[in-house]
Amino acid sequence: MIRPRTTAGILMPEQTFRRVFSQVDIRRLETDPALELLADRPLDLDVAADRSLLARTEVLITGWGTPMIDTEMLSLMPNLRAIAHSAGTVRPVVDPVVYERGIAVSSAAAANAIPVAEYTLALIVLGAKRAFWAADSVRAGRLEPDLESAWPEVGIRGRTVGIVGASTIGRLVIQRLHALELEVLLYDPTLHPVEAAELGTTAVELGDLVERSDILSLHAPSLPGTRGMIDRELIDRMRPGATVINTARGDLLDQEALADRLERGDLVALLDVAAEEPLPLHSRLRSTPNTFLTPHIAGSIGTELGRLSAHAVEEALAFAAQGAFRRGIDQQSFALRA
Repeated sequence: MIRPRTTAGILMPEQTFRRVFSQVDIRRLETDPALELLADRPLDLDVAADRSLLARTEVLITGWGTPMIDTEMLSLMPNLRAIAHSAGTVRPVVDPVVYERGIAVSSAAAANAIPVAEYTLALIVLGAKRAFWAADSVRAGRLEPDLESAWPEVGIRGRTVGIVGASTIGRLVIQRLHALELEVLLYDPTLHPVEAAELGTTAVELGDLVERSDILSLHAPSLPGTRGMIDRELIDRMRPGATVINTARGDLLDQEALADRLERGDLVALLDVAAEEPLPLHSRLRSTPNTFLTPHIAGSIGTELGRLSAHAVEEALAFAAQGAFRRGIDQQSFALRA
């Protein structure tokens, strides 16, 4: 008996689709014997014919800008069995009702973690070398900026890096730090000290980590228990000359308290995310000293987007062939994700 092919549809803004998916990706979906791609483009909720295709969809491929799959959306997709998300966090897309209906969920978070970890490692090294301060000095006309006089503790060798969060990205950063001569501390209340040791780190409490770290790098999810976790007290406890790096979520730290400390001139901040994005023009962080800001570019952009589409395609094909994702996100894991 010939098994019917699993139907798949794409639901995301056209702009996202064009950015992330190539013709090679679509060709893989079209030619797989276990899967029937209902359209080689995103389905349009405002078009009756597309809504009919959506009603037939069993595997939905989503991405940045896909509307929340909630009870109302699910009523349009009575046959939906799985969601393959071609981006990192699924929180903007997956309502808890999805799990209540037994629908499988997968995301490309692991693929998106790679460039974030690479970018974080670059910030750690460049921050330790005070490269951004040196660049500003050159731009300001100082012919021979004296890094060692301006920053008595400069350089990466022998420094202590504190990692907040043993997330996928946090673990990738830790792996990459093993190539450098430094000490790595880790704070993650969900991790047993033995597991931390297996990662090549030392598990410590958050306050201890903040006080001991030359470089503090944040990799925790944004959850009710983590928002504002790096508060004014902890920021004040950071050692003079320390660097704080945030490529995770802007609301993990108190931005006003951070601005106050930066204005004292004895702290460095390398920030790729903000509590409100884009960072408002009136934000103090735009003018605080020793502050390097980027507009949320640590994650996949440009050539890196191919990892996301490839992951979503592979997961959709795996579900079509086996009835399960290779790297699914269960309800418990969903609760702990950013």
